[in-house]
Amino acid sequence: MNINNIKTETPRNKRGSVTVLGLGNMGASIAHTFINQGYDTVVWNRNTEKCKPLIQAGAATAETLGGAVSASKTIVICLLNNTAVDELLRQLTGSVAGKVFINLTSGTPAQARDFAEWADTHNASYIDGKILADPVDIGTSKSQLLFSGKPTVFDAQYSLLEKLGAITYYGEDAGAAAVDFLAQVTIGYEFLIGFLHTLQLVHKEGVDLAAFAHRVAGTLQGYGPLLSLMVSEIQLGTFKPDLGPLQVQAAMFDDLIGHRESQNIETVRMREIKSLMDRRIDDGHGDQGFSSLFELLGKQ
Repeated sequence: MNINNIKTETPRNKRGSVTVLGLGNMGASIAHTFINQGYDTVVWNRNTEKCKPLIQAGAATAETLGGAVSASKTIVICLLNNTAVDELLRQLTGSVAGKVFINLTSGTPAQARDFAEWADTHNASYIDGKILADPVDIGTSKSQLLFSGKPTVFDAQYSLLEKLGAITYYGEDAGAAAVDFLAQVTIGYEFLIGFLHTLQLVHKEGVDLAAFAHRVAGTLQGYGPLLSLMVSEIQLGTFKPDLGPLQVQAAMFDDLIGHRESQNIETVRMREIKSLMDRRIDDGHGDQGFSSLFELLGKQ
């Protein structure tokens, strides 16, 4: 994304001040959104060249990291990863008491909790945030943002954060938003790698890929109720045959694996599923559904 192409407008009434640390595509889009929404926005980036388009759009900048943090009570951080965030926070030598740090960088729940502890020891506040959106969608309804941290701090920052998109708040545990974020991202990648393997399979069989993808998209619409059913069965511990009994499903897997092998397509994931099914059947649960494999996951 070229941040120079983002539309900016000079607001008539300023709403408050905010500092944005990190001006990659996402950070720059966040800063532009605050500028467009009428906030006095201070920006900082190690590469000062990245500040120039924001300055032209109406932002101010600081010569040093400490100066950028001192300029506003609310500090929004958006860096490549939380290792970079940790390094940045370690560089802050002045007082940060009373500051509110809102970290919109991808990372783990443990990292979020560590940052919240760091803020507490420095008499500052911390909100952890995760973004499910592309940079170009920041500031629109397409942007989903997940937050967790102390409710009083979150409530005080809500009017600022809602300018970035649709918000979900997960409670006081600073790591809660990261738990949901990582899980949702993982589901996406698990599906997409399976989709790519399957595309290889049908491609080698001469199937039209665009037509196949269209059919898959239609099939996916039916998975919502299935997901709810599986969760219900897991919570109840009944494991009714959601996709049919495991012993019937397992019989089909020899064909699934054999077809892939015939086309020289990777079979690791299919064999893993078949192994889990066989273990569950051997334990006397062949009449249960696919959701019962939940009992085996996480066990050695």
